[in-house]
Amino acid sequence: MIRSAPSRGLFVALCLALTSGLSACGQGSSDKAETEVTAGDYERGPHRGRMLRDGDFALEVTIYEEGPEPLFRLYPYINDKPVDPRQVQATIALARTGPKTDRFTFTSENDYLTGPGVVAEPHSFDVTVTATHAGRQHRWAYASYEGRTTIAADAARAGGVTVERVGPATLGESLALTGRVEIKPEGQSEVHARYPGRVMALNVELGTLVSRGQVIARVESSESLQTYAITAPISGMILAKNVNVGSITGGGEPMLMIGDPTQLHAEFLLYPRDAERVRAGQPIMVRSLAGDYTINGRIEAVLPSADLTSQVLIAHVHLSHQGGIWRPGLGVSGEVQVASTPAPLAVRTRALQPFRDFTVVYARFGTTYEVRMLELGRRTPEWTEVLGGIEPGTEYVVDGAFLIRADVEKSGASHDH
Repeated sequence: MIRSAPSRGLFVALCLALTSGLSACGQGSSDKAETEVTAGDYERGPHRGRMLRDGDFALEVTIYEEGPEPLFRLYPYINDKPVDPRQVQATIALARTGPKTDRFTFTSENDYLTGPGVVAEPHSFDVTVTATHAGRQHRWAYASYEGRTTIAADAARAGGVTVERVGPATLGESLALTGRVEIKPEGQSEVHARYPGRVMALNVELGTLVSRGQVIARVESSESLQTYAITAPISGMILAKNVNVGSITGGGEPMLMIGDPTQLHAEFLLYPRDAERVRAGQPIMVRSLAGDYTINGRIEAVLPSADLTSQVLIAHVHLSHQGGIWRPGLGVSGEVQVASTPAPLAVRTRALQPFRDFTVVYARFGTTYEVRMLELGRRTPEWTEVLGGIEPGTEYVVDGAFLIRADVEKSGASHDH
């Protein structure tokens, strides 16, 4: 992600020039110099729109946003007095990043000219306006940007900005589980005396590591009074010790319990509301409670718990040893994928950012970044379905998106026309 240290290079101020580069090209006014004003400093008309002037003719450009969709409305004037819109022919071309150009041809309605199409979000474009009145043509060009900034490629790379292309994805519905690490049954073994007798020697303590076949105790038989050796049936660690030297053994309780700490699995509790959705074979991500370690696996088996009255089931997931990062008895969390459906178009959920009243991603075009207002569908922690607002194949920012947003806000690219 972008660090604060290189912020001067990263947060390059957007030269928005919401300029009214009003290059009047009308007949009889070719000698009129192009007028440039700073962002937001242009002249506003009676309807709070942008005033475009060429001699005594003027055109006020507004976007009417009080209806279901934003539409252009143009108000013509001669010497600042309203003109019958039926006497004016007008067109607007909006050059967007992409590249893409939207074109509008206007017709008269009431006291204004109206465009036939919706002005799609974002309202960020280079605008060309032409109008004809009384046989004279007028032309203006200006920039009107919002949610746009420019960042040099090396600054973006240094800041950790990454991009992907919008495309299809598989949305997995997941279920959160809790459990803990346990030694597998096949990794545990009880140590019993073959014949009842007195423990004469005990060579291990709790936590001692032993090897299969190693002598770990000696017992004197109560019948023959002969001493025989007790060996470890498996390699592992002494987990339980129920006798000491001098103890009588040979009953039902084992002398020792050995567990192999390399043979582990996670046991997750499945309560009735979740048990019906979890099946053997489903993918699951297991995470340590501290969040430092994760492993992707599959549900091996779903078994009833020892407490039959609780109606709790237990899901087993194999854990590889991985150098001892998983330790018996420690808690773990799990995220099991219980369903998956394809989405024709999706973006990474972590790429989503707020912008005005919209949820957006930042599309990248070279060194230019610009918002794309999205219509969203289903959402998972990894993917979010896109129903509209961005073209398939468009590059968008995944990592570092919140810093692109900060640069946009710093630049002052506003919703203005």
